[in-house]
Amino acid sequence: MHDDTEEADAHAALVGRVGNAIRRVSAQSVIISETVAARFGMHPTDLESLDLILMSGPLSAGDLGRSTGLSSGSVTALIDRLERQGYVERVADPNDRRRVLVRHIPHAVGPIAAVYRTLEGRMGELWSEYSESELAIIADFLERSLQRAAECSRTLGGPSEARAAE
Repeated sequence: MHDDTEEADAHAALVGRVGNAIRRVSAQSVIISETVAARFGMHPTDLESLDLILMSGPLSAGDLGRSTGLSSGSVTALIDRLERQGYVERVADPNDRRRVLVRHIPHAVGPIAAVYRTLEGRMGELWSEYSESELAIIADFLERSLQRAAECSRTLGGPSEARAAE
């Protein structure tokens, strides 16, 4: 019986340690995003949304809204800002000419990508220290954590709705 309690306590402590580490990674990510965004005269939400476009390929405004939790009006304003700054362009969807997609302009995002290369290199070195099976567990954990975080964000109403409630 005593072993079960110790095991449960050890598990709870480890869950707490993971939770604290994720919170610290999240905080550090926000700080990095704000620093890089400021360097390029952008809002952090614009920078992160641009990254979503880079990772996903061309997206519709609706897809970007679902990914960010922003309202349609906020997404339109965000895309307008990114377009004015020369980072994205609106193009017709090749599969449905009535639909508009937003895609990044490669040469324009090059300077931003260059800022992240050192960080990506250092993180890649760290991740390479793990075995394939460990990386599979880490990837599963992160993907499932992201899904839960997105669910929580939708429950809160997304960033634009949260600001409107203040």
